[in-house]
Amino acid sequence: MSSLTRAAVWAVRRATSAGVSRTMYPGQNMAVRAFATAAEPAPIESAHTENPFNWKENLGVVRNDWTREEVSEIFHTPLLDLMYAAATVHRQYHDPRQVQQCTLLSIKTGGCPEDCGYCAQSSKHSKDVGLKAEKLLDLDYVYHEAIKAHENGSTRFCMGAAWRGPSQVGPKQFGRVLDMVSKIRALGMEVCTTLGMLTPDQAKALRAAGLTAYNHNLDTSPEYYGKITTTRRYQDRLDTLANVRDAGISVCSGGIIGLGEEAQDRVGLLQTLATLPEHPESVPVNALVAVKGTPMEDLVPPSGLEMVRCVATARILMPQSMVRLSAGRLHLTDAEQAMCFFSGANSVFAGEKLLTTPNNEVDHDKEMFAGLGLYGRPPFIGYTAGAPTSDGSEFPAAPAPAHVHTSACSH
Repeated sequence: MSSLTRAAVWAVRRATSAGVSRTMYPGQNMAVRAFATAAEPAPIESAHTENPFNWKENLGVVRNDWTREEVSEIFHTPLLDLMYAAATVHRQYHDPRQVQQCTLLSIKTGGCPEDCGYCAQSSKHSKDVGLKAEKLLDLDYVYHEAIKAHENGSTRFCMGAAWRGPSQVGPKQFGRVLDMVSKIRALGMEVCTTLGMLTPDQAKALRAAGLTAYNHNLDTSPEYYGKITTTRRYQDRLDTLANVRDAGISVCSGGIIGLGEEAQDRVGLLQTLATLPEHPESVPVNALVAVKGTPMEDLVPPSGLEMVRCVATARILMPQSMVRLSAGRLHLTDAEQAMCFFSGANSVFAGEKLLTTPNNEVDHDKEMFAGLGLYGRPPFIGYTAGAPTSDGSEFPAAPAPAHVHTSACSH
């Protein structure tokens, strides 16, 4: 048995011992062996010359100590070889046909005091964008939107507020969000929020309300971050992720591709995520949707193949995480999305709008899922990534109301 095959078998046994139910697909070991002889990427300089880690012979091994050089080598692998390796890892830990549908709703639009150059909701750009600040939505409205999302096949409902953080708006509005979390959780859906920076106590309050996950993206590499925003430090983002993790909430953190960054910044973003103390349970890969009136309005969105490369690299670096194909999916063809799914993406955001930008239509997604043979991921399946205290299944799901359809997706 080759070292590569042993690594694959070890990874399967490791995940199985953690309670993951999966299938070894016919020919998988042969595929793993074959990749060891695939075309080599261009050599790069590395400070680690003694017993260097051969990632191609250890596909599926979970690490939190990836070096920048190692990530760069993976990222710059010829695309077809990279996709092949990522697909191999994906099938070690996940059902390759299962894709979770999530719905994202802006519960408080506009008026954010931050100056993120890509964001239409920043108060710094509101006059040029033409977006007026709105009040926090009513509980009943949000609840009915969650019901619609459930009926359309989503098993996770995400709520975003254009705040610097709950501390900006005070306990009354934060309390209303906690009520939303509790009520939507009772539908039998996973619930995620993105509310800006959190204190430890705020994170604990969200967990007590039944929150499944908290989204707080790193956006880009530490080196490029200062060109994106000046009102929030990179360390602030990392501190919020630590507070979320310490509260026992699953972490959702990724980045945005197409902010004017170089390939080395994409490498830096992915390496930062993959070297967190625990990998995020969820890693959103967003493509910039340039909004007129923002400082980044003239940037060209990344190509579909660039998105495939980022998805595939994320899958190899964080084998157990959910890799979520997020904003900008509207600009990808069905074939490009299929390449992303093949390379390790196993979640999408469904619905006609993501916060303030357009998204794929629900009916089209259903047709695409059917054509590709994909089906939905049920809620509350425990995550093998991250920490045992935040595996996503700890809070039992309440029965859904009789008028809510519980099928995850049309097969």
